Parts: sequence; structure tokens; C-alpha cells
Amino acid sequence: MKNDLFTIGPLTVHGYGLMIAIGVIAAYTVAEKRAKKKGLNQDLIFNLTIWCLIGGILGAKLLYYLTQLKAILRDPSLLLDVSQGFVVYGGIIGGILTGYLFTRKHKLNFLEYFDLVMPSIALAQGFGRLGCLLAGCCYGEETSSAFHLIFKDSDYAPNGIQLIPTQPISSALNFLNFFALILIAKRTKAHGQVAGFYLTFYSAGRFILEFFRGDLERGEIGALSTSQFISIFTFLAGTLIIFFCGFLSRRKSSLSESDQTVTEAAIDHTLDEAADGSSKVHVEIEDGMIIETLVDPSDPSLSSSSEGQEENKE
Repeated sequence: MKNDLFTIGPLTVHGYGLMIAIGVIAAYTVAEKRAKKKGLNQDLIFNLTIWCLIGGILGAKLLYYLTQLKAILRDPSLLLDVSQGFVVYGGIIGGILTGYLFTRKHKLNFLEYFDLVMPSIALAQGFGRLGCLLAGCCYGEETSSAFHLIFKDSDYAPNGIQLIPTQPISSALNFLNFFALILIAKRTKAHGQVAGFYLTFYSAGRFILEFFRGDLERGEIGALSTSQFISIFTFLAGTLIIFFCGFLSRRKSSLSESDQTVTEAAIDHTLDEAADGSSKVHVEIEDGMIIETLVDPSDPSLSSSSEGQEENKE
């Protein structure tokens, strides 16, 4: 694998940066097309992408600093290295928070746009992990299996050693996550569930894959890596979102059907009372709403009202 793909004059195109750029463009394109199909505001998708991208970069860098806190306390100059060292979970959390702020600012339904964006995030991550493969970062443990990778000119992974191919596995899982979420989005009607499934799918895959990672600078919390520790909470959060949003959707649907049933029953009862001659249906329009009431035919006020209306017509 080679990170420096080609050079044009003073400009060198790096594989990692190129894959990140392709991922962002692909994510934006998919989100825009899906927004059009859903009848959402397409004009805001570009700005939403920029907000989430900035929030994601800041979040990924901040979480990396937290995982390297001891080293930074010994050597604060490490804070000046802003070009390397990012943690994906920090990017996810930062992107979600800035996306929430964006929807609040523009008075949009957060869960609806949350569902719109998360499949695109999975797609971007798929390309991003291909960038990791080209650069040699996020590499796997040494293995004697026939299913392995050998880096020959990497600045990050150990060269000339058989390693578990964690980068292509992670990339494949992210692409699979993307396609699964697109299928789920076509079938679910509860806002927030697509995003919930993203969190559960990604968290489960990431938790398991972390056992096979060989890069050491990832931070640890007890026996777990930082990402595994976060995965537990994001998995639980995703599961709660799925069930809670589904419950709210079913409850809303049930209440709507109940209201419709009550209305139809009231109308049927009104028509039955009018049909047997014991009463008449008196209809009035008030503030744009139709009001139906039952009245006694012998009521003199009804006759007076009717005569007055006839006089007005004349």
C-alpha cells in the first residue's frame, strides 16, 4: 500500500486525503438526492454538510487529545500537531452535536435530518477506511493466517509483517452498514430509527474489530480500548432510540386512528338520529369549521331562524 499516490509539481496527492475527499463528496451527493426524494430542503444540505464536517474534525481531534492526555502533559508541544491523530467516535459525536445545533438554528426536525445524514456517514467511513489502508494506519495484529496484509513502505504499520487486514474489513462493514440503512429507511416510518440502527450496527462491528487492532496509540479504559468503551454506550443509545422512536410512532398512529374512529362514529350517530325524524341536523360554519348539532323539529327558534334565512334570500 502506498499513501503518496502521485505528484503534480509541488503538490503531492495522498491516498488518505483523497479517500476522505471522495467520501465527503459521495456522502453529500447521496444526502442531497435522498433529501429531494423526501421533500426536504435541498438548499440546506450543503451547509449542513459543512457544519457536520467541521464538528466532526474538531470532535475527532479532541477525543484523540483525550486519549493521549498523559503524553500531552509530559510534552504539551504535541498539541501543535494538528495534521495527524483523529478518533472516529469523536468525529461521530462532534458531527451529531453540530448537526443538532444546525437543525435548531433553522427550526428543522432534528430526527428527520438525523435519519437523512447517517447513511451518508457510513458511506463516507467506508471510503475513509480505504484511506487508512493506503496510509497504513489503524492496522491489525500480527497473524499467521493466510488472510493477511503485508505493508512494505508504510510510515505507520510495521513493514514486512503479516497483519490482520482490519482496514478493508472495517471498510466493508461500513459499506454494508450504508446499504442496510438505505433499505431500512425505505421501510421504517418512525423518525430517528435509521440513525438508531446506524449506532447499533457501527458500535457492534467496531467493538468486535477492536480486538484485532494492532496499533497501540488508541487509549485504554480498563481492559477495553477507548473506542470499545464508547461503543457500549453508543450501542445502548442506538437501541433505545430505535425502540423509543418506534413507540412514539405507534402511539401517534394509534391516537390518529382512534380520533378518526370517534369522528366517524359521531357522524354515523348524527345521521341515524336525523333519519328517524326525531331530530334534524343543523349545520353552521364557524371560523372555517363545520359544526353539526341535533335539534328538535318542534323548537320554535329553528323555525324563526329558517324563516329569517328565507327572508334574507329574497
